[in-house]
Amino acid sequence: MIRMPATELTVRGEDWYARDLSGEDHMATLFADVDLTEATGTGATFDSCVFRGVRFNSTHLTEFAFTSCVFDACVFFDAKLERCKLVGSQFANCRFDLLKVEGGNWSFTNLHRAALAGAQLDGVRLREADLSGIKANGVVLVGCDLSGADLHEADLTNADLRGSDLSTLDPLAANLTGAVVGEAQAILLAERLGLVVRPD
Repeated sequence: MIRMPATELTVRGEDWYARDLSGEDHMATLFADVDLTEATGTGATFDSCVFRGVRFNSTHLTEFAFTSCVFDACVFFDAKLERCKLVGSQFANCRFDLLKVEGGNWSFTNLHRAALAGAQLDGVRLREADLSGIKANGVVLVGCDLSGADLHEADLTNADLRGSDLSTLDPLAANLTGAVVGEAQAILLAERLGLVVRPD
């Protein structure tokens, strides 16, 4: 269930292609069908905003804050987000093909049933994020903090999970076929299956 924040301003159908968003500050704004393809910038803030049908294709955003925002039917094709804060944000019907996320805080985000196949997330904090039912075949989730994250019925087939916190992952409640994990993670998952791991 997506909870839509109340918005006070509307930006509709604008062409912001290759716009430098550095330092911009937006609050309670609806962005509808805005083209942000190849937008760049550092340090912009979006609080309680709604992005509907917005194209983030090939954007390169650094240290942006999207707090308590909603992304509905947005496209993040080949986007790169570095050290961004998306705490409490929600995603619905978005496309994440070739998305790259490096660092940042995505705690408490709602990515329920998101199509994350092929995305790369490196060193991202995803504490208590809703990742239930994600379609993430081949996703890269390396060095991520997944403590408290909901991964029920997540499809992590062929995913790279090395270095991520899997302490709350139930291996019987997710598809881990072909997933790559480190030795310590493998022992943890084996113990969660009731196995007793002893050295040879």
